[in-house]
Amino acid sequence: MATYQNDIDTANSLIETQGQTWGVNAENVARMKAQNRFKTGLDIARYTAAIMRQDMAAYDADPTQYTQSLGCWHGFIGQQKLIAIKKHLETTKGRYLYLSGWMVAALRSEFGPLPDQSMHEKTSVAALIEELYTFLRQADARELGGYFRALDAAREAGDKAKEAEVQAQIDNFQTHVVPIIADIDAGFGNEEATYLLAKKMIEAGACCIQIENQVSDEKQCGHQDGKVTVPHADFLAKIRAVRYAFLELGVDDGVIVARTDSLGAGLTKQIAVTNEPGDLGDQYNSYLDGEYVESADDIANGDVVVKANGKLLKPSRLASGLFQFRKGSGEDRVVLDCITSLQHGADLLWIETEKPHVGQIAGMVNRIREVIPNAKLVYNNSPSFNWTLNFRQQVFDAWEAAGRDLSAYDRTNLMSAQYDDTELAVEADDKIRSFQADAAREAGIFHHLITLPTYHTAALSTDNLAKGYFGDQGMLAYVSGVQRKEIRQGIACVRHQNMAGSDMGDDHKEYFSGDAALKAAGKDNTMNQF
Repeated sequence: MATYQNDIDTANSLIETQGQTWGVNAENVARMKAQNRFKTGLDIARYTAAIMRQDMAAYDADPTQYTQSLGCWHGFIGQQKLIAIKKHLETTKGRYLYLSGWMVAALRSEFGPLPDQSMHEKTSVAALIEELYTFLRQADARELGGYFRALDAAREAGDKAKEAEVQAQIDNFQTHVVPIIADIDAGFGNEEATYLLAKKMIEAGACCIQIENQVSDEKQCGHQDGKVTVPHADFLAKIRAVRYAFLELGVDDGVIVARTDSLGAGLTKQIAVTNEPGDLGDQYNSYLDGEYVESADDIANGDVVVKANGKLLKPSRLASGLFQFRKGSGEDRVVLDCITSLQHGADLLWIETEKPHVGQIAGMVNRIREVIPNAKLVYNNSPSFNWTLNFRQQVFDAWEAAGRDLSAYDRTNLMSAQYDDTELAVEADDKIRSFQADAAREAGIFHHLITLPTYHTAALSTDNLAKGYFGDQGMLAYVSGVQRKEIRQGIACVRHQNMAGSDMGDDHKEYFSGDAALKAAGKDNTMNQF
């Protein structure tokens, strides 16, 4: 915290000239300023946007420098993740947060659990960004508060070496505040609605907004059927709206992730407007399924006809009024979506796939990079994939192609625990372990995220606790399964009063009231047992 001593000096000067009757201590002022480094969400957005841009440049130079995140649905979850990262890995570099629209819908809506179809309150997305950063800023304040108390203790003991050590920890403090990649779904309406929501998200601290090319009022989860895309012009208008929001708010290097769902989306709600052969609208329409017609006799009442590929095409229209794309055109549409998005203001790509396969992803990225050499992806390491089965089958197929004996394996049943210790399973697990590094190197993936991990970890840990506590283990289920592990692993929130801010409150009471402060961290505080 290089400004710590400067802030003390500045506060001293102010007190001497204007505040001799205030009764405030200059070092306490400096400490409170250090614990509140980011005054607004826009301060956070500008700081984290610069971090992302640096990380993107580092990846361009060296693909081993990819970044990662986990999806978090509550501020406390995000806070504990960053505390754990600092504890175990010592640095937050390259580690972000992901805000999942799926988890907002499932866990943060006033309607209760909802499917991932943009039915939740749009403002709940911005509210979660603000909440996450509130908890991350509190983590900063808590850790710095511990350093300040240690500094006072070292001074009181006359331990100059310890004092210098703690001062170095303060001077070199690394914040818990990291970039958030925030999901704006399909924009929650038209481009004006997208712009307004993007502003709220940026004001809350978002430096990176991810938007997808589905129809807003038909939006589906990326791993479900029934997805409907929009023509490029509609999507590019929303990308432009997000960029305007960043620029208006002074986050000039804000990051936009353009997601395409075209690989799994076989439908469009509308035929694109086209003005001349080969323009974007014409290219979009060229993928429509249907039959070519020769004359008006081939057209029934209510049929739509469009000129595509130089011919009259009667597109296949479903009873819902939606139009259908040709089978097998998904990958070509993905490549066009990605190139178009990058050429019109997006910074990163997101290709939603049906399986985690490095070769499949690389095949599309290589085509994109023929046009845009530095194209980079954000990739969803989705819990919707059965990772175990997928990778065991990938190994099975590779072994089969190599002519190996597979008589001991049933490809359709490779999820079975009976295969867990086999050579095939071990090789599959090795591929899962290296998937992110392999995909970063071979398939242009700059950022790997898991969308819903903490949704699943919360469910799993609660299931384990409930099974034992309400079963025959009683209190031992909590003690052995939770608290004993917290203590031995050094989990910060084992001292939950401290985690919730009790010690910081005591510090402030002492600043405000001196020796008259009624503090919570006395000898009768049971947290002293930890």
